Amino acid sequence: MNFSFLIPNSSFKKGDTMNKNTSSNNQSATLKKVLRRIGRYRWLVLLSLGLSAVSVVLTLVVPILVGRAIDGIVGAGAVRFDVIWPLLWRIGVCVAVTALATWAMNVVNNRVTFDVVRDLREEALDHINHLPLATLDARPIGETVSRVIADADQLADGLLMGFTQLFSGVLTMLMTLAFMFTQNVPIALVVVGVTPLSLFVARFIARRTYAMFRAQSEARGEQTAFIDERIGNLKVVQAYGRETAETATFDGINERLRDCSLKATFYSSLTNPCTRFVNSVVYALVALTGALAALSGAGMTVGTLTAFLSYANQYTKPFNEISGVVTELQNAVACAARLFELIESPAQAPDDPNAAPLAGVKGAVDWQDVNFSYVPERPLIRDFSLSVKPGQRVAIVGPTGCGKTTLINLLMRFYEPRAGAIAVDGRDIKKVPRGSLRAAYGMVLQETWLKAGTIRENIAMGNPGASMAQVEAAARAAHAHSFITRLPEGYDTVIGEDGGLLSQGQKQLLCISRVMLGRGEEARRVKETGNREQGTGNREQGTGIAGESDSLSLPPMLILDEATSSIDTRTELKIQSAFARMMKGRTSFIVAHRLSTVREADVILVMRDGRIVEQGDHAALLEKNGFYAELYRSQFEGAG
Repeated sequence: MNFSFLIPNSSFKKGDTMNKNTSSNNQSATLKKVLRRIGRYRWLVLLSLGLSAVSVVLTLVVPILVGRAIDGIVGAGAVRFDVIWPLLWRIGVCVAVTALATWAMNVVNNRVTFDVVRDLREEALDHINHLPLATLDARPIGETVSRVIADADQLADGLLMGFTQLFSGVLTMLMTLAFMFTQNVPIALVVVGVTPLSLFVARFIARRTYAMFRAQSEARGEQTAFIDERIGNLKVVQAYGRETAETATFDGINERLRDCSLKATFYSSLTNPCTRFVNSVVYALVALTGALAALSGAGMTVGTLTAFLSYANQYTKPFNEISGVVTELQNAVACAARLFELIESPAQAPDDPNAAPLAGVKGAVDWQDVNFSYVPERPLIRDFSLSVKPGQRVAIVGPTGCGKTTLINLLMRFYEPRAGAIAVDGRDIKKVPRGSLRAAYGMVLQETWLKAGTIRENIAMGNPGASMAQVEAAARAAHAHSFITRLPEGYDTVIGEDGGLLSQGQKQLLCISRVMLGRGEEARRVKETGNREQGTGNREQGTGIAGESDSLSLPPMLILDEATSSIDTRTELKIQSAFARMMKGRTSFIVAHRLSTVREADVILVMRDGRIVEQGDHAALLEKNGFYAELYRSQFEGAG
């Protein structure tokens, strides 16, 4: 019997919510992907089917035993206890074994369901870690979270109901028909003749519900993204008095979700009463034909008629259950499609198979006619060329949106140039594994990121094997040790997501401590050859900061993107002094808005509209009296 009506492969009109260009939107394709994941647990599925078969067979045996017992008490004073008592014992055993098999089947079904959903979530999270930043930047964070959490939960609910009721329902109908044909062929044919009507009703309604559940799932994802964004930036919302406006926007999304949910639930709920009507017709026909057969003396006893009526209920009951499963399955497949869209999003291009890790990095960086844009129709970096010598401090300044941070994204291969090439020590970075390239840089950004965990775990994120002495040395070098020791548990103080109650400046100091500690073995491999080549002169580079522990393992190149923007002036002076020692002998890229922080740079790149418009040291650029001098005067002469 074909139950593909539950997941119909229907087509959609132009403009429909489901009119996408990915295979995940095809319901049959989505179902096949889910079944492939379930196939990993085929032995548990087979065990579930076996237990279901035992439960169904014994459930169908009971009406036969009950019918025989009824035949044993027909007639006044004709109760045959010698027949009834053994039958009652058999019925009791059948019921007990059925209950045990059903319990075991539910345990197995739960195991398979949650293992499949666990695998999908792990697959999704692993894929997210390998997605290009361009994909994640184009999608709200809350919407991605909704796919991994809410949609996976909905899929679990649908799978669990499908395992629990669909398998048993199909087996019940098939075996009930077999039992009925062994008892009375004409009545069984009456039941079979009415069955297509119930299937037609269920299919007719199911074909129209999938798109509605898809729209519901998308609206729920939009709502999750909106809530995540507004709660994460509640201070901004309140500071600008946007509470009423944001609430109104949320009400609009919520209303749209309500409409989608009502339509999906309404149409899917039509299946149950419609199939119940058909099932009632089946029951009435069985009762009528069975009663006529019994009255005509055509070999139909009262007990047999009772068994047939019980079978009629057993046969039609799965249709009622499956009609309820339709709602969950439609919702589950719609959510699975969204989850697979995330899993199947194109991953970042793999590293070149011939790529060799960096070793002995000296820090020469060359840009050759680099072009880049986030959106093809809006060029940002155009024909950018630059040659940075090992150990140079390169400051990048310019107005907001000119491409300063974009240069950093290209250096780290978070984004790839659309044309041109970037080389480190003469090697095209596309020919270098991303992990090896990024291990060559220590990076501190203006936007801090801390995970939920201890202070020590956050500092040692890139070097989890670091000792307590190394962690403390890095914190002292970043001038974070004093405030850490004032925390309730010191380095073992647990902070919440994004730093919890720490100030922005304290969070930035922890991020600076993280780069002071370095990236452990991988970073040491990147520079160990260079250490041997450069001899004792590299000892200062290996230790990082004079007076601190020799255990610090700073990378050979540094990126400081407004690294002290949230730190008070006194601490900033200390940090700048530490940075100066740290940058000695290392190629460093400093992105800054405050021009006072770049006066000591060897080369200052002045950017405007994605191009370098001026280049030189601080004194030469002031003497030139160009765009840099204009920026400098706007900050200092205006302030005076």
